[in-house]
Amino acid sequence: MKRIIDKFKELIKRTFLIPLTIVIFAFISITNVSAQVNEPTFVVYFTGIGCPHCAKVDSILLKDWLHEYPDLVVVEYEVYQESQNAIFIDEYNTNYNCGYHIPLVIFDKDKNIVGDKPILSSFREEYENHAGNKLPLSDGSSVSIGNISDLSGKPKVWTKDRVAIKTEQNQNGSNEIIKEFISGVDINGLFEQNSIQIIEEQDVQLSGSSVHFDNAAKVEGWILQWNGPSVKGESVEISNEQEENNSSGEIEQTKVLLGKTISLAAVDAVNPCALAVLTMMLIAIISYNPKNKKNIILAGLAFSFSVFIMYMVYGLVIIRFFKIVQAITNIRLILYKFFGIMAIILGVLQIKDFLSYKPGSLGTEMPMSLRPKIKKIIEGITSPNGAFGVGLFVTLFLLPCTIGPYIILGGMLSFEDTLKSIPHLIIYNLIFISPMLLITCIVYFGISKVEDISEWKDKKIRILHLVAGLIIACLGIAMLVGLL
Repeated sequence: MKRIIDKFKELIKRTFLIPLTIVIFAFISITNVSAQVNEPTFVVYFTGIGCPHCAKVDSILLKDWLHEYPDLVVVEYEVYQESQNAIFIDEYNTNYNCGYHIPLVIFDKDKNIVGDKPILSSFREEYENHAGNKLPLSDGSSVSIGNISDLSGKPKVWTKDRVAIKTEQNQNGSNEIIKEFISGVDINGLFEQNSIQIIEEQDVQLSGSSVHFDNAAKVEGWILQWNGPSVKGESVEISNEQEENNSSGEIEQTKVLLGKTISLAAVDAVNPCALAVLTMMLIAIISYNPKNKKNIILAGLAFSFSVFIMYMVYGLVIIRFFKIVQAITNIRLILYKFFGIMAIILGVLQIKDFLSYKPGSLGTEMPMSLRPKIKKIIEGITSPNGAFGVGLFVTLFLLPCTIGPYIILGGMLSFEDTLKSIPHLIIYNLIFISPMLLITCIVYFGISKVEDISEWKDKKIRILHLVAGLIIACLGIAMLVGLL
């Protein structure tokens, strides 16, 4: 009987111990999983506002996937509007062999994904494979979330319902605040012990869309935006700090681009090819009716105006072409360097004509084979209307010797919105036709004869090539080394 009672007691113990053991193991497993879930997974993301391929990824990665994966932390480097971020893609390529194309996602040295379709199709799998991934830095090392504020450049750091935007490139700010903010701690608890400035929230621009946040604060070189409850803090009048920084950057970029526009236009304006065509036209008109000075001014203005119109059209076509090339191949950064190299080559060709001049040189003057045809066409001009029509037509023959600087400008303007590029085209072409207008006025007012101007041009042609060569070569070097 005692044996039966002992077996019964043993059975009761097992009946309770087994479920209890299962519960304990389950609790431990859940705790471990929770610990893993709470460990952030970092990726570095290169994108550009205006890139159509980036637009496809931005809307998914920085919206949908951030909510689907609460532990995902995306360090975004936008390289089109924040040009200082572009240097980091070169550093990452050196240490991660990731190339220069965007959109680009970097997990570590062994894994990066380039292009919209590969990212959208394989990101989920790679995210699971790299759970708890540390932040890969441009120097090849990796760090934990504790060093998040030490990031160089002007990145945006995205989490589920928050974004930290670095606004001052050389200021790292409070490491602890940024770390806690990215970690997802309670906002009120985070800011209770820290001095913050409440600012007006701003939609964060993506390529093709934007993200709205309910609140925003400024903390030591960073803008922090989040959804959810607001917090108390010192309200400041900088209605939009980020917008001010962006505006300042855009103004500076516009000034730099304007300088490039004027430099390239100056090179094209002193082009002997264009000056030769205009003087031939004026000689033809004067020879036909030497006493009618009115025809001289009208013909010169008509010819210059027609050249202006056609070159505006050519400029828009060039810009559109390069926009298509960028959209297809994502070679924006490489393309900019190409324009710098092209400018240097054109400058060298111009300087070569100063050292050893030969009429009709490749890339700097109208080929000798075209000159008789142009002369025959121009000799038929008898009126301002004819000058306008010839101006429209001969621009095609002017292109071989004037298109070089214009292609460089068009390539640079293709990085801008089309509407923003139009004023630069207008400025360029006004400078381009200014010598034509000046020669017309000189001849009309009797200050000099057309033949004298043509003779002066022939005597100074080597100097003209030297000036043009030095300007465009220096511009190309500055573009290539990153000074412009």
